[in-house]
Amino acid sequence: MSTPTVAPLREAVAEQQPDETVEADRPWVTVVWNDPVNLMSYVTHVLMKVFGYPEDKATALMLDVHHKGRAVVSSGPRERMEGDTATLHGYGLWATVQHDS
Repeated sequence: MSTPTVAPLREAVAEQQPDETVEADRPWVTVVWNDPVNLMSYVTHVLMKVFGYPEDKATALMLDVHHKGRAVVSSGPRERMEGDTATLHGYGLWATVQHDS
């Protein structure tokens, strides 16, 4: 007498879609870019005034702008970063909004 064989059940595998939530979870950032117009002391002053950064943090960010050409000065929801960028434009700084990388 032979013993019946039992085949394992196969579960249906749903077609995988790219995970769109990963894109939505990436924060937005405001980037200040180096420019030939604004003095380093002015950039430091603006970062302290706009973001409330202490002088040492504002100075470190300004030095990143000066030496590396850019610095991320804030991060969060896109709408807030657009507001930060507009505020920085009002002070004459070059700033953009982008996804954090």
